[in-house]
Amino acid sequence: MTDMMIGLSGVGILLLLMALRVPIAVSLGVVSLGGIVVLRGVDPALGMLRAMPYEFGASWTLSAVPMFLLMGAFAYHSGLTRLLYDAARLWLMRVPGGLALATNFGSAGFAAVSGSSMATTASMGRLAIPEMLRYGYDRGLATGTVAASGTLGALIPPSILFIIYGWYTEQSISKLFLAGVIPGLLTAVFFASMIVIRCWLNPKLAPQRHEQVSWAERMASLRAVWPLPLLVLGVLGSIYGGVASPTEAGALGAAMTLAIALLQRRLPWRAFCASLAEALRTTASIFFIAIGAVMLTRFLAMAGLSTGLVELVTSMDMTVAWALLALVLVYLVLGMFLDPLGVMLLTLPVFLPVFNALNMDLIWIGVLVVKLIEVGLLTPPVGMNVYVVKSVVGDQVALGTVFKGLLWFLLCEALLLLLLSSFPQLALWLPGLVS
Repeated sequence: MTDMMIGLSGVGILLLLMALRVPIAVSLGVVSLGGIVVLRGVDPALGMLRAMPYEFGASWTLSAVPMFLLMGAFAYHSGLTRLLYDAARLWLMRVPGGLALATNFGSAGFAAVSGSSMATTASMGRLAIPEMLRYGYDRGLATGTVAASGTLGALIPPSILFIIYGWYTEQSISKLFLAGVIPGLLTAVFFASMIVIRCWLNPKLAPQRHEQVSWAERMASLRAVWPLPLLVLGVLGSIYGGVASPTEAGALGAAMTLAIALLQRRLPWRAFCASLAEALRTTASIFFIAIGAVMLTRFLAMAGLSTGLVELVTSMDMTVAWALLALVLVYLVLGMFLDPLGVMLLTLPVFLPVFNALNMDLIWIGVLVVKLIEVGLLTPPVGMNVYVVKSVVGDQVALGTVFKGLLWFLLCEALLLLLLSSFPQLALWLPGLVS
């Protein structure tokens, strides 16, 4: 058997293991180690196993991940999520679908301090879904809004997925953060427009509230969320002002969030410990998968699969359009079954040589990859955000109802993907200004 056949067999075994529900980190590690043993022997495989976790964990760039996760955990446990949602609710309650709109824009705001889609979904779900159901909102609209708007955490900076993508592809994380701003805001606007139009055409979806709210109450709600713009300015301003790297900005953001929470006396000792534990668990999970993905990259390189793909692309005279179509199809299929980080780290070793061979802009590709991961978070049978919502609502709403409520949001995502594919400057304009 040739090295190339061994590499292809490894990919086939990897897909089989994941189909059997073996954890993706374990699948990646087992296949990579086994493949290197077959190709090079036991000693090189064990040598890589000893060195790889340290080399990965010692990466200065990746230390931004636990910092931004900790920042989001402090923000949630200190009640910032509740304040954001309450402010959006008071200002938007008179608009058709006001509570759903508040959820959408509240999620966008929390995404700016969280960096995680599932954390945004869980946080907003606990607040918004009971409120919408209490006022008679359609169950599909209520749960679908939370699941879909939670995906904004993947695009709006700081984004954990952008950090991992930037580290793997050796692209500027600062530029990736900027590239996600316009697509992230466009996603929030598309969702909001769709909600308003649907609720205006069919008021039964979102019965109007007749609660009287004074302008003084509205202004007071804005004063309560003053930490959010301060945090965004501190983190992003320090990066683009040249004061701090993304890693240092993550540490600054976590420290600022902790200081604000302590000054406001909103973070008791139990909440502080819960924030640390939450950030540690998520970081460990991300790093475990990523180490397996790096090992897979080494295995595929040893097998010559990466070089073979480049030669295949060159011989076929593949165009950018065909490469994009392949990217979309692969991500849509894998996104139905795998967690978002696993999809990205499983596919990048295969796609990256192709993108480089076609001279495609990897910042633009990063935005498309994260947008496709967003879609995967919502598609059956394993839409991760859908199951997060289901864990929040319990037996109040059927799983099928949540998926059905997402159909309109998936239509918006399809339109956005078409726009981003056709007009790369939507992602590249802001990074170009900084350059």
